[in-house]
Amino acid sequence: MKNSEPMSESYYYILLCLAKGANHGYGIMQMTEKLSGGDVTIGSGTMYGATSNMIKKGWICEILSSEPGLERRRLYKLTESGLEALRTEIARLKRMLENADEV
Repeated sequence: MKNSEPMSESYYYILLCLAKGANHGYGIMQMTEKLSGGDVTIGSGTMYGATSNMIKKGWICEILSSEPGLERRRLYKLTESGLEALRTEIARLKRMLENADEV
């Protein structure tokens, strides 16, 4: 990921949720709302557009659920490339906060 390319909040929270383990779209949407204290809500259209784009970037991959009765549910898993992109974004955000402390 380029240092000059900021990540959208949706992308950031999707990757952050997946850093905690594989999850399905609805679970990611719920976790995002919880982690952000309700400040960020990801709708289903945004969720599936973002996951499609992140699959193309190689940041996440789709896996099949192994839960009985839920075999057809899409689960998303963070890849090494996705973890690197998330860490890069976290470092960028930390630099921004450090700069704000200087004001």
